[in-house]
Amino acid sequence: MPKIDAYEREVLEAFEQGKLESVASKNELARFKAAARATAIKDRRVNIRLSSIDLNDIQVRALEEGIPYQTLIASVLHKYVTGRLAEKPQRITNRSNVTGRLAAKPKNTTIRSKGRVAKRRAA
Repeated sequence: MPKIDAYEREVLEAFEQGKLESVASKNELARFKAAARATAIKDRRVNIRLSSIDLNDIQVRALEEGIPYQTLIASVLHKYVTGRLAEKPQRITNRSNVTGRLAAKPKNTTIRSKGRVAKRRAA
């Protein structure tokens, strides 16, 4: 468990002793539960075509984040449709720099996903 300060310890102890009460009404709790269920349900399958380079970049990013690449794709799409995907200044990728010229060739990268190993070849 990460280090917690005195206030956090006090809140945690109060919670564990059952001294805290919810400030949400039953109606609000029902709405929160319904929203959580709707967010967590993944009842549809989607097949998309991606370039090999984009898929490899997604897999590398997911590996860096410590999550499966399908989860990363679903998370990015969810954030986009809910308006929570914030644009950041253009990031320099392995493929190009700010001026659009090709950057130096990337080094080979090993990607491990569900027991499979794939080599990302330098372009």
